[in-house]
Amino acid sequence: MSLEDPLERDIATLIRDIFGNPFRPVAFDPEWRTSTVVALAQQMYDTRDFSAMPILADALQDAGCDSDDVLTHCRGTGPHVRGCWVVDAVLGKE
Repeated sequence: MSLEDPLERDIATLIRDIFGNPFRPVAFDPEWRTSTVVALAQQMYDTRDFSAMPILADALQDAGCDSDDVLTHCRGTGPHVRGCWVVDAVLGKE
């Protein structure tokens, strides 16, 4: 697969959003599931509007999340879709 093709590049980006990095699995600490974190994730999941991902990163950090993979993913440019591995982890949909 050549990632020079825009369609293939977009598909690869979506796959990374849904599955994360299979070579660096993240242990999601249940302590990070505060009411604020869960509410933000649920709102994004229900509306399919992921523009609050950077806010989710801040809320996760406030909850004690120190996972660079999680925080970087949330603050990244996306795109993010329903099935995003971080949102699913917050909601317990792993």
